[in-house]
Amino acid sequence: MAMRQLYPSHEEQLQRLGKIEGQIKGVRKMIEERRYCIDIVSQIKAVEAALRQVQLGVVEKHIHHCVSESLRSKNPAHLGEQVEEIVKVMSRMT
Repeated sequence: MAMRQLYPSHEEQLQRLGKIEGQIKGVRKMIEERRYCIDIVSQIKAVEAALRQVQLGVVEKHIHHCVSESLRSKNPAHLGEQVEEIVKVMSRMT
């Protein structure tokens, strides 16, 4: 039986996601109420910014936990994989 790797908790990101869910419900309501288009777009941009913060928080936790574990393991191949993953993900973040 293979050991299951324990990944870090993202509890603070769950809290942020709860707030984002509320923001999305607000956007939906604005659309249903046929509110001013630019106000809707502004709220959508706020949701995007909040999601970016969640994304950055997860990446930061990954670096502090998972990459640090690779450094401590002194396994250069695994560390190289971790760095490649981060570079790949960061290149898609815009």
